[in-house]
Amino acid sequence: MQPAPGSSWLVLIHQLPPKPPYLRVKVWRRLQALGAVPIKNSVYVLPNTDDAREDFEWVLREIQQEGGEASLCEARLVDGLTDDEVRTSFQAARESDYRGLATEIRTFARQTLSHRTRDLSPEKHAQVEGALTRFRKRFADIGRIDFFGAPGRETVEGLLTDLERQLGAETSSRRTPATALRRVADVQGCVWVTRAGVHIDRIASAWLIRRFIDRTARFKFVPSRGYRPEPDELRFDMFDAEFTHQGDLCTFEVLLRDFGLADPGLGPLAEIVHDIDVKEAKFGRPETAGVEHLIAGIAWTNPDDEGRLAQGGAVFDGLYGFFRRRKG
Repeated sequence: MQPAPGSSWLVLIHQLPPKPPYLRVKVWRRLQALGAVPIKNSVYVLPNTDDAREDFEWVLREIQQEGGEASLCEARLVDGLTDDEVRTSFQAARESDYRGLATEIRTFARQTLSHRTRDLSPEKHAQVEGALTRFRKRFADIGRIDFFGAPGRETVEGLLTDLERQLGAETSSRRTPATALRRVADVQGCVWVTRAGVHIDRIASAWLIRRFIDRTARFKFVPSRGYRPEPDELRFDMFDAEFTHQGDLCTFEVLLRDFGLADPGLGPLAEIVHDIDVKEAKFGRPETAGVEHLIAGIAWTNPDDEGRLAQGGAVFDGLYGFFRRRKG
């Protein structure tokens, strides 16, 4: 649901009694489960939706029943903290959740699937299926409170799909990874759709699309959830997209693989994008930290997605030229 016009946020302000001592932890856990973020001590916010209002009202009632005080307000930020800063707080909280889940999935896969899946005993096979069910549930739980499309969702989705493929489980609504190269000629004139608020992987992928796949590519920026593509549209770096994270591959790497792009200047770029996007120092290139700071600066100072693509594209033009000349 979209926030109500004129009042983007619901604010819960509470004061808890010193006893019972468990109340503070109980309320904190309840607010965490709702996805609320604190903006001050004992002041929590959620987007102003009917569902959020009902959730906050339950918490308010619990606090009052335990002898505490609580107020629920509609708010529009006028001075001080900005809407963008609050949205960033929501994204940071969910990114941390996604990152933690991704680490657990990688660790589980590394420890459990060290041999070919067909060699798994029935007991081990059941263990992997049970873990997949738990991981999927946690992923869905995080997604329900991911109000602003936090980075990291596609990474987890890719890891889960890869784990399902290794196990041989059916993925129903999930995209089956491509087994043959895509032809550049087949995607000319398509509209490329991605989540609004582009950052490293989407900026780099858009640059790659315009530079090596379709020089006249048009881009469309949509909400992170609930978008239904038109027949002439291709999605990238978003949930259930044609091109998105698969296993440990970020979207930039998937595009390189699926279109068979083997230019020597692109390999180092893929390593940099991977480490920044996946938050994993897999390649450890010395340029990575500088590129991360540049892209973060572009995102912070430019709210317009096309503007971010233009400025970020210039960065990748320069990096590509450097690596092309140096050959890695």
